[in-house]
Amino acid sequence: MSKKLLVVGGAGALGRGVVSHFGRASWGVTSVDFSANDDAHNNVLLPNSNSLQQAEQTLKEISSRYGKVNTVVCTAGGWAGGSIRDADSLINLGEMHSKNLESAFLATYLASHLLVPGGLLVLTGATAALQATPGMVSYGAIKAATHHLIASAATELPEESSVLGVLPTTIDTPMNRKFMADADFSTWTKVKSFILLVCPHHH
Repeated sequence: MSKKLLVVGGAGALGRGVVSHFGRASWGVTSVDFSANDDAHNNVLLPNSNSLQQAEQTLKEISSRYGKVNTVVCTAGGWAGGSIRDADSLINLGEMHSKNLESAFLATYLASHLLVPGGLLVLTGATAALQATPGMVSYGAIKAATHHLIASAATELPEESSVLGVLPTTIDTPMNRKFMADADFSTWTKVKSFILLVCPHHH
């Protein structure tokens, strides 16, 4: 029987890369996102608001339709800049919370119920959040909270399961290139590099 993967954020740029890679490797892939990914074998669509309040319903839907999974990967996220002096940092804090931390919490909640023993949960942190981030304070604070979740999750997962925190630099996606056109793309984390970090943990 083929292994099964659940991707929270499977319709985003990073998620699409993960979905297509594991699909080609003959995994059964389910995407959980606000929109569908046609490359996934199954799609579970989230409501556009209050997705965490619907988490129990999302779990029931996945559990009844697809059963247990071997791996849960959270690829959902978003970025915003700004210092604490900028009112925009206060405004975009909610967006950073929903895109980054709520998706990580949803993935961890689903993993705690759906992983097989010896399964794997992968959450996406950020290298930048290991230090102070005065130029992107809301993003850094939320990613630091994600790192706390990574450190806290393992004891609540099925036996012999693991949590892997991947802490990329800027992920090389078309959207990020558009918004940071003057950046040195060679220093960015490639989508394939992210995938290769996840893959060795299955062999």
